[in-house]
Amino acid sequence: MNAGGVSIPKQTFHRLPGYYNYLKLLRSEGIETVSSTTIAKDLRLGEVQVRKDLACISKTGGRPRTGFSVAELIDSIEYQLGYNRMDEAVLVGAGNLGRALLSYSGFEEIGINIVAAFDRDESVVGQTLFGKQVLPISKLSDLCQRMHILIGIIAVPGSQAQQVCDLLVSAGIAAIWNFAPVHLTVPDDVLIKNENLAASLAILSQNLSEQLAKGNLL
Repeated sequence: MNAGGVSIPKQTFHRLPGYYNYLKLLRSEGIETVSSTTIAKDLRLGEVQVRKDLACISKTGGRPRTGFSVAELIDSIEYQLGYNRMDEAVLVGAGNLGRALLSYSGFEEIGINIVAAFDRDESVVGQTLFGKQVLPISKLSDLCQRMHILIGIIAVPGSQAQQVCDLLVSAGIAAIWNFAPVHLTVPDDVLIKNENLAASLAILSQNLSEQLAKGNLL
């Protein structure tokens, strides 16, 4: 992770989407510059941390009294996160979760274009969901290889996930975004990102309970 020859720490990289959404809000309000102090206050982060984070991604640096250019920071973050590069992906599983993912319009903002969905259910195959055609799973490998698709999204039940994962890998998929609640085994050269919604909800519930116990929330 580099920006102009500067290595970006992993934790900084994980904070970039938060900065990005905040800066886009500022731009929508017509704000052209912002200081690290203001960012830190609004996002409830340490000012020293914010300055270090922005130093990693800003090409020009902040200017005395005027601060950082909002537009320049947005461009830099889009470059680092790949939001300015549209990557095509396929989605396997057109059930409730798959449909929710297909309906999400924010994927294009982060550079992902789902070109098609796949499913084994014959009652779903052939439908067009949110502008995406649902194809039979038997056509997955051919489409991925023909269109050079590198990203696969798994939205099937856990019992089917590893089989779907293996199919994606054999089709040439290099990166997998897994929404099934199971650990998947992939070759060393295949990237995988697991989204365990149940675990995330459990953590959120635990944090909420802690805040209520401390009396921080009414």
